[in-house]
Amino acid sequence: MTYDPLPTLIPTLRPLLAAEASAEALGSGTDPGDLEQAVWLRLLERLESDGPPADPALWLRGAVQAEARLTRCTDHQEAAYATEPADDTECGPEERALSADRKRTLHAAVRRLPGRCPGLMAALLSPKDLTYREIAGELGMSQGSLGPERSRCLGCLRRMLAAEVAAPAPWGMER
Repeated sequence: MTYDPLPTLIPTLRPLLAAEASAEALGSGTDPGDLEQAVWLRLLERLESDGPPADPALWLRGAVQAEARLTRCTDHQEAAYATEPADDTECGPEERALSADRKRTLHAAVRRLPGRCPGLMAALLSPKDLTYREIAGELGMSQGSLGPERSRCLGCLRRMLAAEVAAPAPWGMER
């Protein structure tokens, strides 16, 4: 019989992880829930490959700092657009009609998504530009589960839209 360290590690480390993630999140400009989720994932990967750390608290602090550092590095490499990519303020009637049709198709597909996905995607597409904390509160789910749930919903949405929209042939020709 093998020893499973998770039942003892999780309750022991949860308060420390929450405190460390909150402290590091202030400096890195990221969400504490995202940091917590990334560190839990690191712990699971470590348990699978190397077993439990000798000093879990020390390991956890280092993992939170490493994830925060990774977030800061990634943020420096990403640059925001000067304008919205889909800004159609200077387009003709044909472009506006095509844009409106794409939006209708997208929103119709979002309404057909399973489970919590319609509410989550509607919140993400909202013109209110809600934060993850606001979306989590509105949907009654944990902030840390929004990222994975969003990924699942987007994957489902991609599959739905790919089936509805014909893929262009090589060199941009439609079939």
